[in-house]
This record gives sequence, structure tokens and C-alpha cells, in this order.
Amino acid sequence: MSSVITSRAKQPPAFDLLYWNSDSTNLPGPFACWYLRNLYLENGLRVADKLEMCGVKVDLGRIEAPNYVLATREDHIVPWKSSYLGTRLLGGNSRFVLGASGHIAGVINPASKNKRSFWLNESEQGNAEQWLNGAQEHKGSWWHDWSNWLKQFADGECAARTKPGNVKYKLIEPAPGRYVKEKS
Repeated sequence: MSSVITSRAKQPPAFDLLYWNSDSTNLPGPFACWYLRNLYLENGLRVADKLEMCGVKVDLGRIEAPNYVLATREDHIVPWKSSYLGTRLLGGNSRFVLGASGHIAGVINPASKNKRSFWLNESEQGNAEQWLNGAQEHKGSWWHDWSNWLKQFADGECAARTKPGNVKYKLIEPAPGRYVKEKS
């Protein structure tokens, strides 16, 4: 007996992670080179006044706003221990949260699914390993923590808009917009 081979391979079912992963950055070449050289290779953003953008020298320490820093444990693009160090660069109070999974899945994991987990440690003393050793794991998505953290800065709630745009800013076209569909 011979087995039957179909000419069409089964495609995996579509889901949001695969769609996001296939979305290219579509950056102009010179900008991509500047970005990779200055922010990754030389890590210049961490050095006060080293980088200049639109005539303004950048110093993250002058940012006094509270900040919520999310990293993910298996992130191969932005290692979580490096992200933890970033809380030392910002001038405002930092809340560091470590999510489960990787670069994309750890971020887009919807709160409604209540999957995965995240770690919190209110103390920001010590290095990343010390932070993790003192952190408490929480089941479910970090999105709930972020939402609760944001509430302390809110000035109440308001009704959602019934339609996009206003008198000053007219609606151009329905989302996602033609620029998203342009090929690089």
C-alpha cells in the first residue's frame, strides 16, 4: 500500500502572533543604520548628552515622569537584565515588571486569556538577579498590573468617542490605513 500525499500542505491557522511577526519595520536605510549603530552597537542612549535629535541633546535622567518598564524573560532582542538597568537611567520613579515568554508573545499576551505570569518586586535595590530573587510571581497577564498602575495618574474616566477624528483633525481613511499596506 502506498500512502497518499496531497499536493497542498496544511497551513497553520492564522493568529495574531504570526501576523505581527510578519510585519516588517519598513525603515529608510540611513535611519536603520543610524539606529542600529547608535542605539545597539554603541548603546549611546544611556550616555547623557551623547545623542542629539532635532537639535536637542538627549539625557534620559532629565525625564522626571513615572515610568513602567516591561521586559520579558526569554526576550532574545532586548535581554531583560539590560532592561532592568534602564530603570537606573530614567529620572522618574520606575516600576519594573518582568513578564513570561519572549519579545512578542510576552507583550501581546491578552489579559482576557489569563495565561503566563509576571514578576514584581517593589524594591529596586541591587542588580537584576537580586531583583528577581526578591520578586514575587503573579499568575496571569501583566496588563492588569499596568492598568492598575496607570489609574493613579488618571483624572477620572470619560466616555469613549463614538467616532474618530474631530473638527481640527479629520478622519483620513479607515484603519489600518494605506501606509500599513505599502511594500518596502
